Amino acid sequence: MAALLTAGAVVLTGCGAQTASPAASTGTPGTASTPGTASTPGTAGAKAGPAAAPVTSPVTSPVTSPVTSPVTAPVAAPRKTLKLGAKGTSVTWLQRRLTALGYLPGKADGRYGGTTLAAVWAFQKVNGITPTSTIARRTWEALERPKTPKVLVGNGKPTRAEVNLTKQIMVLYVGGQVRLITHISSGSGVPYCETTAWQGKEQRFCGSARTPTGDYRTTWRAGGWHKSYLGQLYNPIFFNGGIAFHGALSVPLSPASHGCVRMPMNVAEVLPGLLGKGVPVHVRGAFRRA
Repeated sequence: MAALLTAGAVVLTGCGAQTASPAASTGTPGTASTPGTASTPGTAGAKAGPAAAPVTSPVTSPVTSPVTSPVTAPVAAPRKTLKLGAKGTSVTWLQRRLTALGYLPGKADGRYGGTTLAAVWAFQKVNGITPTSTIARRTWEALERPKTPKVLVGNGKPTRAEVNLTKQIMVLYVGGQVRLITHISSGSGVPYCETTAWQGKEQRFCGSARTPTGDYRTTWRAGGWHKSYLGQLYNPIFFNGGIAFHGALSVPLSPASHGCVRMPMNVAEVLPGLLGKGVPVHVRGAFRRA
């Protein structure tokens, strides 16, 4: 890291502003307008399975929130092999099942696009399946007999967020129950130095691109697109200095952020309504690159 430090460089951790603006510090949504691509799911730029390509299909309907009650009734999956871009009743079944289990695949419209893919990845990782865009026997069997996410903090508060850096997922508990499970992309761990125009002048920022483990609490947030010194963050919720949960147009399978916790756009749409201020955030684990 020392080799990266140059004269005038600002050393930082995270991908957002370290201090809140007057509007954001009160929790009031920001006024930045959301471009037309804001509803694009955050799965572009990642490969999933042999034939997977970056996915940028838009979310064209309101996000369906997961249920809070456990699913105990026996189910029988369609068992039809599905690939990205598939359509039909088997995809609708998949979307409804994922929603019932606490994932956010988007509207049950029978179209297997990028938003559903991100939810599939999260489900596969929780169930010990290598993430892929293809829905085949192992994933169908897991959907019939799903596992619950590993609890990272056994004595944690009933309402809390747990970030599993090893599996690259975030689990939100509300009242002791799993409320939401999502695929994420955390800090890449690759040191960086970038020069950008910030606060009216050109500045150089350097950092380690790490998402530190530890115990934190949510602090301030901004609504819509929030401009930081390292790029645009959608609906950011900060919990450790300049590190935040936020929506992104690219949420690949490997850690790729400057330190923030990226999540699919449709998840970032609903998370502010589920995750309040002062809620514990526990970050654990470490990603192992293949």
